[in-house]
Amino acid sequence: MTPPTVEPPDVESGARVSDIRPSPARARAHRLWGGRFATESAPALEALNRSVGTDFRLWPFDVRSSMAWAVALWDAGVLTLEESQRLEMGLAAVHQQLVDGAGPDASDEDVHTMIDRMLHAEVGELSGRLHTGRSRNDQVATAARLWCADAVTALDAAVRALQDTLVDQATALGDALMPAYTHLQRAQPVAAAHWMLGHFWPLERDRARLAAAGRSAMAMLPLGSGAIAGSAYPISRVLLKESLGFAAVSPNSVDAVGDRDFVAEVLFATALMATHLSRLAEDLIVFGSSEFGFVQFGEAFTTGSSMMPQKRNPDALELVRASGGRALGDLVALLTTLKGLPSGYSKDMQEDKRALFDAVDTLMLVLPAAAGALGELTFRRDRMQGAVSSAMMATDVADYLVARGVAFRDAHRAVGVLIRMADAQGVELHELPFAEYATVHPDFAIDVFESLSPRRSVERRNIEGGTGPDALRVQLVAARAALAPPRETPRGNGVVIASR
Repeated sequence: MTPPTVEPPDVESGARVSDIRPSPARARAHRLWGGRFATESAPALEALNRSVGTDFRLWPFDVRSSMAWAVALWDAGVLTLEESQRLEMGLAAVHQQLVDGAGPDASDEDVHTMIDRMLHAEVGELSGRLHTGRSRNDQVATAARLWCADAVTALDAAVRALQDTLVDQATALGDALMPAYTHLQRAQPVAAAHWMLGHFWPLERDRARLAAAGRSAMAMLPLGSGAIAGSAYPISRVLLKESLGFAAVSPNSVDAVGDRDFVAEVLFATALMATHLSRLAEDLIVFGSSEFGFVQFGEAFTTGSSMMPQKRNPDALELVRASGGRALGDLVALLTTLKGLPSGYSKDMQEDKRALFDAVDTLMLVLPAAAGALGELTFRRDRMQGAVSSAMMATDVADYLVARGVAFRDAHRAVGVLIRMADAQGVELHELPFAEYATVHPDFAIDVFESLSPRRSVERRNIEGGTGPDALRVQLVAARAALAPPRETPRGNGVVIASR
């Protein structure tokens, strides 16, 4: 029996090739290239090449840069003032249509083709003059930079919301104590709020990296670079730079159209942030297990089992944890693509937006879920305090001997002997009789047992950045100050178009 013929799906939209294949006349009418070709593209190439399903979201920024380009063409004497204004009004109408829900047509190869088609419907043949002196190469590089700057702002707000929750939970924990872990073994007691804020500061570094990535995206204007050699028209790139909010114009057109460093920087920032979120999620998942019982999960961000009625599964946190691998994959995918490319623009760069959009979309899903899951947790102070064993004050006992003039190496050795004795007897360090201490080192006195107090151990560590109460209060103040609303810095004097 002959198997049925199955058409390959469109890689962007999932539609069948026959569903998206435009008529030859319609395709040629709005294609931004093709005069050199006598035949139509193969359907398989159209399906592979068509990127509008991915880059559609660049439309606000493509419209914005096109408005600026229309003004620049008038300034260069290419368009009359009336023509430039007509193009601006037509682009404004296209913008409104897209805001109202208009989308790609079957003939649209990419977002630039879509906007060209829609603009043609508004202003007729005049739309064809807008492309004078520019290329899709510098268009997409400009739109992608603007998109990155906008995405960084949205990500920063989402990170700050999670940090707010971290600070709120740290404040609510007060003076509660818990074990801190190294090698996943109980190490020393800390204030639970100190542990909580240990996840705040990595996110603060992530915000700094995001801000730097945003500045990198807006550091250099590619528009005016053309396909690779620059525009042949006397376009004022300074006018474009100021209108769109860039810091400078690109000094080299070959580099400008081939530069995707700014995408890599955003992806590195998101990959490291996802790594930090994964570690936070892992801590909470472990601490929420029955074996630890430090936290109790809420119900809004957990799910049940289809078989076991008693289960409450931390699915939100587990998906947060999984996001680290996905974000890392996006970064590696981009770098692997870029490393094999020659200078200038290559079609491979079309794939940069898949990785970029996926990473940002993932983080914009993950961050609110992490904040929500954390916000509804209940911390069980009794379980946390009960997990603080006297052996965790071994360093404090060594410090006790140091205070009596014993070298730390000798004190360390003596306390190690005590730990071995306690292990052999199956007791905690504070349960050993004083006589055992006295046989290990003559400088032990009966007040050594005061060194085994978890509260005193924490209180002694009041150095900057430590877990002591005074240091913790300073840290909380610094954390709240870090979350103070940033000052708004306008970018350019062009029309601001919402992207989300």
